[in-house]
Amino acid sequence: MRVIDLGTIPYDEAVELQLETLRAVTEGKEENTLFLLEHPKVITLGRQGGAENLHVDEAFLASQGITLAQTARGGNITCHFPGQLVAYPIWRVEKRPGGMRKFFHDMEEAVIRTCAHFGVDTRRREGHPGVWVDESRKICSMGIGVKRWVTYHGLALNVGPDVSLFELITLCGIQGAVPTSISKEAGRDITIKEAKDVFTREFGKAFADTALA
Repeated sequence: MRVIDLGTIPYDEAVELQLETLRAVTEGKEENTLFLLEHPKVITLGRQGGAENLHVDEAFLASQGITLAQTARGGNITCHFPGQLVAYPIWRVEKRPGGMRKFFHDMEEAVIRTCAHFGVDTRRREGHPGVWVDESRKICSMGIGVKRWVTYHGLALNVGPDVSLFELITLCGIQGAVPTSISKEAGRDITIKEAKDVFTREFGKAFADTALA
């Protein structure tokens, strides 16, 4: 697989890059690709909606320099911001054992192992994709799109201590869900670089069956 660190990139530019890469992977012109990045502040809505879970209007968002974007991923509403590690796997799943269910499981597993590296115990929550510290504290959101059995979009793992942007939404549309981060749970500041390095390794392990395809 290719691992490409995009640094900080606006949301719309990342979407365009994903779509270009999706076409190349679908046509066999590129191998499976993992993009790692941060976004400037943006609130995104999924295919299942999310506008009803936004607590402020677009004028307020604009005044704060926060973008609002409709997306093609699954799921509801979420936030992206500096200090959050976003990973977009552009990945062939057609012949991968276990299909989409295993794909989600392995993404979650890579996050769980990454958090464990920093001493943070996390888990899955039945019926709610992503990774949780307990039944209310969510540390990582997930939502993907699929075209011709190739995935795009992906996951957002909160790394830095500031998760205040989530105050503007009902997290993923789940009443009672509250955001947390690796830094908050570990009790020390974890850098994005640290998280990227560990996540890249753990993602490679979790996807070892296709990482070298």
